[in-house]
Amino acid sequence: MHESKTGQSGSAHRPDPAVCAAEESAPPNIAGAPEHFRAIVESSDDAIVSKTLDGRITSWNDGATRMFGYSEQDMLHQPMLKLFPPERVAEEDFILDKIRHGEKVDHYETERLHRDGRRIHVSVSVSPVRDATGRIIGASKIARDITAQKDANARFRLTASVFSHTSEGIVIVDPHGRIVDVNEAFCRITGFERPQIIGRTPDMFASSRQGPAEFEIILNALAQTGHWQGEAWSRRQDGESFASLVKISAVRNEHGQTQNYVVLVSDVTPLRRQQETLEHLAHFDALTDLPNRLLLSDRLVQAINASRRSDDWVAVLYLDLDGFKAVNDRLGHDAGDELLVLLARRVSGQLRETDTLARMGGDEFVAVLVGLRNHNECVQLVDRVLRVCTEPFFVKGESVQVSASIGVALYPQDNVDAEQLIRHADRAMYEAKQAGKNRYHLFDPDLHERARSRSEQLEDIARGLRCGEFELFYQPKVNMRSGQVIGVEALIRWRHPQRGLLSPAAFLPQTEGHQLAAELDRWVLDQALNRMAVWRAQGLDALTVSVNLNGRNLQQRGFAEALAATLASHPDAPPERLELELLETSALDDINDVAVVMQDCHRLGVRFAVDDFGTGYSSLVYLKRLPAETIKIDRSFVRDMLADRDDRAIVQGIVGLAHAFGRELIAEGVETVAHGCALLAMGCEQGQGFGIARPMPAEDLAAWIAGWQPPTEWTTAPAAK
Repeated sequence: MHESKTGQSGSAHRPDPAVCAAEESAPPNIAGAPEHFRAIVESSDDAIVSKTLDGRITSWNDGATRMFGYSEQDMLHQPMLKLFPPERVAEEDFILDKIRHGEKVDHYETERLHRDGRRIHVSVSVSPVRDATGRIIGASKIARDITAQKDANARFRLTASVFSHTSEGIVIVDPHGRIVDVNEAFCRITGFERPQIIGRTPDMFASSRQGPAEFEIILNALAQTGHWQGEAWSRRQDGESFASLVKISAVRNEHGQTQNYVVLVSDVTPLRRQQETLEHLAHFDALTDLPNRLLLSDRLVQAINASRRSDDWVAVLYLDLDGFKAVNDRLGHDAGDELLVLLARRVSGQLRETDTLARMGGDEFVAVLVGLRNHNECVQLVDRVLRVCTEPFFVKGESVQVSASIGVALYPQDNVDAEQLIRHADRAMYEAKQAGKNRYHLFDPDLHERARSRSEQLEDIARGLRCGEFELFYQPKVNMRSGQVIGVEALIRWRHPQRGLLSPAAFLPQTEGHQLAAELDRWVLDQALNRMAVWRAQGLDALTVSVNLNGRNLQQRGFAEALAATLASHPDAPPERLELELLETSALDDINDVAVVMQDCHRLGVRFAVDDFGTGYSSLVYLKRLPAETIKIDRSFVRDMLADRDDRAIVQGIVGLAHAFGRELIAEGVETVAHGCALLAMGCEQGQGFGIARPMPAEDLAAWIAGWQPPTEWTTAPAAK
């Protein structure tokens, strides 16, 4: 039965009516009713119950059993109050009072209890039952379960409340794309009134910030899945764009056909504006509003990718201001900031729309120039930037002037990635600073590669020195006529873990001009002195040990003092047996100063030799000014003198000079018996070279000396005339 309230039963100040019942004093019951009435009662889904005037049940149909869970046997002669919730027991007296007065209760909505304790919403109608004389003898009740209807109504009210009161905008659209309803929240978000919206299509809210492609994506998703969610830009009534989170769902009927679309809209414009602000701060410099390093890198990557698809060049300009610190110090940081802003605007005005100027921090800027067709086009832009940087700036009422040093790296000539390209431009800028400022310097990839290779090699040498990979070999020096071993030359070798045993030519040139050259010289000297002490203990104390010395190290302040300290730390190595071989080709800035240092070393007992004599440009000057006891003829002349008359003449000349200046003489590069014979004939008796012995580990020297025999051709050669 449908729920409704009579004027009497629905008054707020009266208790609710109870479930109807028949009087206990023999009212008509189902069993006594005609068959067709009994069939109707038993087949009804409603509960049909009779009770006495004191509320005891006299009949109970199957519908009542299904509704309340009690059987007829459970309920016959039981009080109807068994079905009442505690707070509703007063309803029974009220209902029975109305029945006794011959009144009915129609379609009254109330609650009753199921056997399992749950509450059931019911709509009840209660009528008096009379006997043949018209006397009221009981009551009959028809109760209908309206729980589902009540729940549905509650859900509907909740839905309606949500629709009306939610802060999210809700739009209901029919299958043809027409808006059939919107809530108040949507009207507040868009600024439109409801009548302005109903019957229109959603494209009335289209914003210029979102194109047709985005709408096509939404429609495709709805067609395929019936759902779409994401962020969208829309337009308010006043034309302002707003950002929203949108969820769209299709509502389908039992046949799977779309009846409506429900659109939920949340205005996230403040969040989006804040996000855009944060993104701007993340990609742009706060002072100049130029792109920062992060955005610059992204644009440079794009420029490089575009260059790969074309024949255009990309130039990276790394700009650093000259004289900016002076402005900061004199006028303050505010003035410095103002100058940076003015310069950023001025430089930007010289670039093209496709170019990017970014601030890297401080007074450093980077420009990315794209679409360049040749070197001259790049130079013209760089010159313009340099020129505007030198023009006066008016800051804090004063005229100030600065300039710029610019490093330039070109792609694809410098074929590296974006970060490397910026670093190369930075290095070129440093070169421009070193060259005098207010200029640009173009990065040279080949020169850089050579410098990088040298840097890596120097790092490897330093590592090898730390790890004990270097050792000394010793090459004997002999008197070819007498066969006497007069000394050895200490020669450094590197047992490289990957490259094997390396000669000095493989690594020493890389140390030229670097502090590692001095470190290696100190190491060689220390190792040679250690070995001299060992040989002295073995009875080989007559050997002179020669150590090569870079001329630049000899010119270092305090060289003689450092040498004295080193000798003092090796008391078992006699200084008079140490000979320092100075390369004749070494650059000596002041011969007089070097001569003084050599004299100081002489006082320590140390001897000197001029190595590779004849290969430099100052042989006679060296011979005259430097107090070296020995001259070594360079191996290149000795090696070829048998076949080259010029080389033979040079060797003969050096021999003559040595004799004229009273210097000892030794020839390098003695590779054959014939070389020795030729030297002896010229008057040079001392030699070293592969024809005598190759450089050998220190441990092998004693055995070699014991077995050494000079060739007969040397010992029997006639004395030079």
